[in-house]
Amino acid sequence: MKAVMHTRHGGPSTLELRELPDPEPGPGEVLIAVRAAGVNRLDLLQRQGPGVLPGFSLPHIPGMDISGDIIGLGPGVDGRHIGDRVVVNPGVACGTCAECTIGQDAYCSNVQIIGGNRPGGYAELVAVPATHTHVLPPGTSHVAAAALPTAYGMAWQALVVRGELRADETVLVHGGGSGVSMAAVHIARRIGARTIVTSGSDEKLAHMAQVGAHATINNRTEDVAARARELTDGVGVDLVLDHVGPALFQASLHSLRLRGRLVFCGDTTGATAAFHLPHAFHCGITLLGAGSCGYADFGAMIDFCFGDGGGIEGELEPVVDTLLPLAEAAVAHHRLESGETKGKIVLLPGNAALRASGQRTNPVARASKSIPAVSSSASSVGRRIAGAIDERPPTAPPQPESAATPKVPTHS
Repeated sequence: MKAVMHTRHGGPSTLELRELPDPEPGPGEVLIAVRAAGVNRLDLLQRQGPGVLPGFSLPHIPGMDISGDIIGLGPGVDGRHIGDRVVVNPGVACGTCAECTIGQDAYCSNVQIIGGNRPGGYAELVAVPATHTHVLPPGTSHVAAAALPTAYGMAWQALVVRGELRADETVLVHGGGSGVSMAAVHIARRIGARTIVTSGSDEKLAHMAQVGAHATINNRTEDVAARARELTDGVGVDLVLDHVGPALFQASLHSLRLRGRLVFCGDTTGATAAFHLPHAFHCGITLLGAGSCGYADFGAMIDFCFGDGGGIEGELEPVVDTLLPLAEAAVAHHRLESGETKGKIVLLPGNAALRASGQRTNPVARASKSIPAVSSSASSVGRRIAGAIDERPPTAPPQPESAATPKVPTHS
């Protein structure tokens, strides 16, 4: 098989397309022909070095977000069949540590991450546990599915599992333009909550309004906390989702209503945040850390996104920034590092990429230049290239396992 790997740490040029032996599915595993693989910031961090996850080693094949077709079954696999079209849950808990035995597998101390500390989806083939595959409903493209696992899983964990976001609440989301922020807007809208999104780019804010944000704030030219309170009649927002870190941490606290909740799940602007303690405890603010989804939470997120089984549609359509063939993984990394993305970057391995070449970006492997994006909802992208990516018509699968307004009113 062809796969993209890196044998050393460094820049995007360390990513190499190589011919490797085909993986063999072990007991309880399935072999997947990868049709689409999402690109994530963890891929960049581990490529730059040192490895972030325990157990990471070189050489390494990145790629946590995988959608494809099952083409092989290992011993003991039940409930999955050759030809099933699936999306992969990348977090594989050990099942035996103290956290796993009490049902807290999201905090497993021995977790393996497909594409993180075991081989991932920047490849034509990947072997994964059958229990961590979820069958796609007919009509759901592999590109749309590959945009889900990390971005939607993180947004789901932050908003639903930890933040307990409710209908009619207002949530402030930082980092407009990222996959997590777009997923958060989609999930919040479907729950019935209102969203305010911040970014330092007016272009990204305009895009977030198109995606479904009720209001936006430019965090470089406006006072985030003052504007958030203005948009909520002086009350403040119910919940803040912060995946950028210290840059907006204090502003997030001042944007909250009394007894509001701040959920944080990222550190792109630094690893240490300082804030004014008296304000936080006098206002009864709750600070909540959110990590990755556990097995049950991931399944609930997939079920939520797939709804009645008709596929991903409506306000849950993932936004795809760029499509690229697997061989241009380095260009994908440059694109993500540029900070100019508006949605997910998705790699297309093998023949899928060749047949979808009309939808991919300018190859420009000379990636120091600006790379033009293909920006579209996943449903429209998926419908245009679904025939090219899906090499066989979908069979009936088994059930899976598991415009901005000037003011955003809130209840008091």
